[in-house]
Amino acid sequence: MAEQAGAARYVMAIDQGTTSTRAIVFDHGGAIVSSGQLEHEQIFPQAGWVEHDPREIWDNTREVIGQALAKANLTRHDIAAVGITNQRETTVVWDRTTGEPVCNAIVWQDTRTQPIVDELAAEGGVDRFKDKVGLPLATYFSGTKIKWILDNVDGARVKAEAGTLLFGNTDAWLLWNLTGGVDGGIHATDVTNASRTLFMDLESLAWDQEILDAFGVPATMLPEIRSSSEVYGTVHSSQLLREVPVAGILGDQQAATFGQAAFAAGEAKNTYGTGCFVIVNTGEEIVRSRNGLLTTVGYRLGDAEPHYALEGSIAVTGSLIQWLRDNLGLITSAPEVEDLARSVKDNGGVYIVPAFSGLFAPHWRSDARGAIVGLTRYANRGHIARAALEATAFQTREVLDAVNADSGVPLTELKVDGGMVANDALMQFQADILGVDVIRPKVIETTALGAAYAAGLAVGFWNDLGELAANWGEDKRWSPRLDGAERERQMRLWKKAVTKSMDWIDSDTVTA
Repeated sequence: MAEQAGAARYVMAIDQGTTSTRAIVFDHGGAIVSSGQLEHEQIFPQAGWVEHDPREIWDNTREVIGQALAKANLTRHDIAAVGITNQRETTVVWDRTTGEPVCNAIVWQDTRTQPIVDELAAEGGVDRFKDKVGLPLATYFSGTKIKWILDNVDGARVKAEAGTLLFGNTDAWLLWNLTGGVDGGIHATDVTNASRTLFMDLESLAWDQEILDAFGVPATMLPEIRSSSEVYGTVHSSQLLREVPVAGILGDQQAATFGQAAFAAGEAKNTYGTGCFVIVNTGEEIVRSRNGLLTTVGYRLGDAEPHYALEGSIAVTGSLIQWLRDNLGLITSAPEVEDLARSVKDNGGVYIVPAFSGLFAPHWRSDARGAIVGLTRYANRGHIARAALEATAFQTREVLDAVNADSGVPLTELKVDGGMVANDALMQFQADILGVDVIRPKVIETTALGAAYAAGLAVGFWNDLGELAANWGEDKRWSPRLDGAERERQMRLWKKAVTKSMDWIDSDTVTA
């Protein structure tokens, strides 16, 4: 193993995201050498339900690994280690004897489990378990999805209680398959993914039996909780990367934070993807939010103490642009939205609140649904496009206001990453509405980079965090141009728009 790590020149990260799976090869300087990417189907069986096919995700993973190796003419001997980063909370339940999922994966955006949330919250409210797990009861997290599967898929509960079924977020699903599946696959996850289930005690970093009993979920289903950076096992002999160590796992938002080299308490980043996720490192201290943020694990390296974080999770940002393209046909490709938004000088009084899955941080309102407000005959396609972009910036400002209130130390700048940061108009407006500088790094694929870093550290490809921090470089900076009074006027109107999206879901609403 040490010989291979010494000879190999690269680390590969598998980035299993909400809309696609990618394999990216990084060199020692943190630069991208090659990549492969495949989208997978977004399945919407009915309103509020969002699913993926886990078998398609696994098939795509194998194919993108081959693409990334082939593009750079590499073999397994060139790869020192593999890291995994993944869409968090998306829930896969499969049969350990056959390797077959019992149903499609239930995606983090899915809202079908609201009745389960209500049932569990009847005793103690939505914060019933928050002191232990750092999370409110919400449809967002894995725990309610597992319970739904056991309660609603024929035979699932009987199999689970017999010890036949396994659960994992997509990281655990890929790790199990990469390391052999039914032929000795390793069933494990890392602390960051475990902290998104509603089942892990933040202090002990162990599954909480009392909470499992409340949910009716057998502990035998759950993966072993391990650190974010260690050798979990090696890739099975049937795979292209056979014998390469799988050595890093980080949930996507924690991975992006790690890839941004935000290793110290007080450092923060915002990732602009399907949703938006602000994470602030709180060091070895568990900080309980009083302002609608989540307390989560940031990372744990081997046997070292874990680092914790505060997180503001926004459900819909990039997926709003996809909605303009796929559902409304307003644009034919996502990059077009910037040109369309620039065709008007302002939003024309139009605000879009994209509460497609309710409102996440800092509101946590499952009764909210999407709203477009402020429409007049003056409004056109450009105003709608601009309002869609601005919704991302407004939601980020709300979350950062909560971060500032919890920390007591206002952020002076914001590091950003993810696909939407290529949009200059959005980044400028983000700086305008925050009133602080927004900084994009040279490598914007920080999610995959974070997973690569975790894996490389575990096998000695990189020596320490200082070496990783030295790789980080600034690409572009946006400074605020908006007058302070205008900034606060726009935020006032945004908050007014948010109130119009609330109290939409009634007991007889069919779109819940």
